[in-house]
Amino acid sequence: MTTSQILADVDETPGGSRFPRLAAFAGGRWPWVLGCLLSAAWALSFPLVSTLAPQRSWGLTAGVGYLLAASAAVLLPRHRVPRTVSALALLGAVAVPFGVLIAHGWAQSEVRVVQDSATRLLATGSPYLPNPHGWTGYTPYLPGMTLFGLPHAFLPGVLGDARIWFLLSFLGSLVAAWYLTTRGAPLRERLRRVAAREPGAGGSLVVALALITASPLVALPAAVSGVDLPMVGGLVLALALAGRGRGVWTGVVLGLVCALKWTAWPAIPIALLLLCRSHGRRPAARCAAAVVAVGGALVAPFAWFDSRAMLEQVVRFPLGLSRVHTPANSPLPGHLLAELGPAGRAASFVLLGISAVVLVAWLIARPPRTTRQACDRLALGVALAFLLAPAGRFGYLELPALLWLWPRLAHLRERLHTTRG
Repeated sequence: MTTSQILADVDETPGGSRFPRLAAFAGGRWPWVLGCLLSAAWALSFPLVSTLAPQRSWGLTAGVGYLLAASAAVLLPRHRVPRTVSALALLGAVAVPFGVLIAHGWAQSEVRVVQDSATRLLATGSPYLPNPHGWTGYTPYLPGMTLFGLPHAFLPGVLGDARIWFLLSFLGSLVAAWYLTTRGAPLRERLRRVAAREPGAGGSLVVALALITASPLVALPAAVSGVDLPMVGGLVLALALAGRGRGVWTGVVLGLVCALKWTAWPAIPIALLLLCRSHGRRPAARCAAAVVAVGGALVAPFAWFDSRAMLEQVVRFPLGLSRVHTPANSPLPGHLLAELGPAGRAASFVLLGISAVVLVAWLIARPPRTTRQACDRLALGVALAFLLAPAGRFGYLELPALLWLWPRLAHLRERLHTTRG
């Protein structure tokens, strides 16, 4: 199924006829051209403004790939545009730079940090250095992130690169969340139809997954780092499970994700509210128990034996409060305030606290009832946190962007299935 067909069907749904011209435009070639040109402009800015060699390398390759995709969108017949443009964008922005960077061992420092933490865990029993002297010795992640570095200790060559496992975890989570969010045949039956390549089976998923992966939101982090991708995918999957009332599995996934980075923890109350509001207190209680059991098993032993190192590296360092300053310094509002001195840093924390109180009040007044509402509330919360924190990067905003986007793509597929049924 092409994007043109999807949008044409949406235009036939109740209410869709209100925007026939918009649907006709969105189903044509020009959204593809515009999207590729914007992506190319974003990619080609990295060789000019970035100080990181992996980002500059990705920008050059991806920029060319996006421009070729835009040219194909202009020149090819309209019915061939979606597949050809998606393929060219995937090739130029993901496959080629991903392969080149991995083959040469080029990556941002966080990849090496994760892999070194796994090596350290096997050698000493702890992923944290007791007294790191520079920021490269800091491990600003919870112990669960170390699991993605373990293949580096056991698998030869590129197979041990943590970026491969970051990306596979992300894609697998999105696929599972898609099938949980959409309705229709049971998951096992739908997977069988996709494997058998039956007509119409999984077409919308393939298009959506290709677009998300080829976009700069995923293509850049996948090639140069990827450290946040498992958390993003895991949060989407956890909220999709909560939307279906799977309390225990929601808790298991949340426990795993919350053992990666503490920035995932705001998802716990949102998932519990969604379960409690839509499916009752019992699934919510099961979820809470599973989160504590799984997350606690991964984090508690290290928090007990390495509490000082974890506090310094996992909490104080990302917040810009450690003796060694984090290199995360994108000109976001919180960072700009922190640069003004102690008063500015205090102001950023005050704003963070105010935003947290407002969001909590909103959640209590209007708890989420669907997966999409839960993702929207979590996206807003983490976006405000990243914007107002004393230290942050533009790349962190991929989490709220993907939380907002992926459930909507799945919801579009659900609308089509319901209308045809």
